Amino acid sequence: MTSSQKVHPVGIIGGTGLTTLSGLEITGERQVDTPWGQPSAPLMEGRLGEQPVIFLSRHGNPHRIPPHQVNYRANLKALYDAGVRTVIGVNAVGGIHPDMGPAHVVIPDQIIDYTWGRASTFFEGDLESVTHMDFTWPYDESARRILIGTAGAEGVPFSDFGVYGATQGPRLETAAEIVRMERDGCDLVGMTGMPEAALAAELGMRYVCLGLVVNWAAGKSDAIITMAEIEAAIEQGMSGIKRILEVSMAGLGVLTPLPQPS
Repeated sequence: MTSSQKVHPVGIIGGTGLTTLSGLEITGERQVDTPWGQPSAPLMEGRLGEQPVIFLSRHGNPHRIPPHQVNYRANLKALYDAGVRTVIGVNAVGGIHPDMGPAHVVIPDQIIDYTWGRASTFFEGDLESVTHMDFTWPYDESARRILIGTAGAEGVPFSDFGVYGATQGPRLETAAEIVRMERDGCDLVGMTGMPEAALAAELGMRYVCLGLVVNWAAGKSDAIITMAEIEAAIEQGMSGIKRILEVSMAGLGVLTPLPQPS
């Protein structure tokens, strides 16, 4: 980092365990409000070296808010108002692609939205005109390249591609639904990827997904999906997620903010 580069806080949306990154100093906790209500949890503020970081627990702390009831608009607006311009969404996902099994890290490049009924845009209500936002590339490529470079340098087993299929939840999918999603081109399945990515784009924030596969998707193994299996994959794979975050943070913090959509 040079003296001419402005450092912006990097936002991390994920589980509360991420606040235990090596070298991280937690400096404060703030409960905030937005025009769309309160976010899922207080903003946890910290520093990793010279880089300010803000954590937000997507499902609350304790983990209590189901995916379809997360206040995604309040979450993203709270981070934006706190100065965040680059967001990493850490997601637990199911593996559909044969190379994306439990404990594998994925940095996806595309998304398909199967959710419904969620508050999914800031552009509604008493508007002067209709806004159609380009969403061709849902994940910021500059941020993706930083995460990809770090994962490779740190020797974390990962994939640098993937189509994330976002489903409604909170139930898991049927085997037939996964067959359909695979036919559609999905490599991963999760419940929180949308509208989070789209809302970040509406605010002009760089957004990137850092996914950890915690189970094979329905029908991709002979066994049913259990919480024990998921917890084991999280324990095995979370060290790689944390290492990627620790090493990437400074580079993400000096990315030039995107122009806010008009």
